[in-house]
Amino acid sequence: MARIAGVNIPTQKRVVIALQYIHGIGQQFAKEICEKVSIAPERRVNELTDAEVLQIRETIDRDYTVEGDLRRETATNIKRLMDLACYRGLRHRRGLPVRGQRTHTNARTRKGPAKPIAGKKQVKK
Repeated sequence: MARIAGVNIPTQKRVVIALQYIHGIGQQFAKEICEKVSIAPERRVNELTDAEVLQIRETIDRDYTVEGDLRRETATNIKRLMDLACYRGLRHRRGLPVRGQRTHTNARTRKGPAKPIAGKKQVKK
């Protein structure tokens, strides 16, 4: 199993797919990395030599923000918004949708499971 940026990437998958297991690398960045290192995207991870894995690792370290650094940066940005007490920061603080979605219905991912309200009767149809 190849270990890149602190993540064990699967060996049986194609390189482009396997690189996407790293937080911060999506489809486009995975293709870019393969082009920079000049690896055919259809090759499998277990077919790569140690030198090629090392090249991929160095390219990611040099050119991309991934894993822990990216998570830290994101958390810092959210904390900054919360400290400013701007609208987006308040939405983060209250655990509500930040980007203008409706909350009367839906938004369950952000708000968590529905909490029953005491005294409110269920409407029968």
